[in-house]
Amino acid sequence: RFVRSDRTFDFDKLVYVTRVIVRNLNKVIDVNFYPLKEAKLSNLRHRPIGIGVQGLADTFCLMRFPFESEEAQKLNRDIFETIYYAALKASCELAKANGPYETYPGSPVSKGILQFDMWNVKPSNRWNWPELRSDISQYGVRNSLLVAPMPTASTAQILGNNESIEPYTSNLYVRRVLSGEFQVVNDHLLKDLTELGLWNPDMKNRLMYENGSIQNIEGIPDDIKALYKTVWEISQKAIINMAADRGAFIDQSQSLNIHIAEPTMNKLSSMHFYAWKKGLKTGMYYLRTRPAADPIKFTVDKSRIPAPIKVDDAVEKPTAAQEETPKTEEQNLARRMKQCNMTDENGACLMCSS
Repeated sequence: RFVRSDRTFDFDKLVYVTRVIVRNLNKVIDVNFYPLKEAKLSNLRHRPIGIGVQGLADTFCLMRFPFESEEAQKLNRDIFETIYYAALKASCELAKANGPYETYPGSPVSKGILQFDMWNVKPSNRWNWPELRSDISQYGVRNSLLVAPMPTASTAQILGNNESIEPYTSNLYVRRVLSGEFQVVNDHLLKDLTELGLWNPDMKNRLMYENGSIQNIEGIPDDIKALYKTVWEISQKAIINMAADRGAFIDQSQSLNIHIAEPTMNKLSSMHFYAWKKGLKTGMYYLRTRPAADPIKFTVDKSRIPAPIKVDDAVEKPTAAQEETPKTEEQNLARRMKQCNMTDENGACLMCSS
């Protein structure tokens, strides 16, 4: 909704929408029905609100930024810096009219400490932070908390967006309604493949066969494959890094899901410590894994799937690379560490603790 036709991002519109959201959510605190008086007392004293997002992956696709690219990382930071700035500004304006929230004195914001200050992060020059700091020191803010990217699974489906801050789980989804099930293809991918003249029944059949991944489909350009990687094909280290980048502008926390096809204690421990070192408040909201067995695809026409390469002999001969594979445990460990894409500057594996 914020990507212009020339593939630029409308940050001014994002500021406007965020300020409207702050005013509306602040009003909800006053008119809301509270089942418990303790909940009402807490809400009226601290006046927290939570602003989230959905469709971040859609934005990257429209901007033609692969999820792991430097351009996507920068846009991710800029978007959440803008949301935090606009939310603070709107809350300060409300405080100017109605006063700060009751427990404002003694809070970090009352001392001039904003969220990114706690992360030792310097904001960009896109917005006038010195002026906003001055206004906050004079009037305070109306709300104790402002930004909290939450899961948006149901509402994202209704609005036709990808969930929250997540990459695409798949480029092919199954939607279940009262009348039955039907398959939905990623709109952006469908548009690109149609423009390239690649979309046809065979392509749809192959996409179903590949469980929504296009990485092994011949004929699709590499730039399209990079743009439509699923979360299973993206380094979880990159996911955590992007969460940390936006975390400097999130005063509550974010619902960060981690996707590991075959989780182990070592992998999870390594991932948690890496997220902790990056400063994340929430290391993992949900752990997503893949099923141990792949279900039979009854709706796939296997006659349209390219046959695998046949071997002349009845027994497949090992390749030269296979013959040279190290046999000892130490050599195998060294080989796996070289293949790992989550190593730090010291060569230690951040995914499996090797």
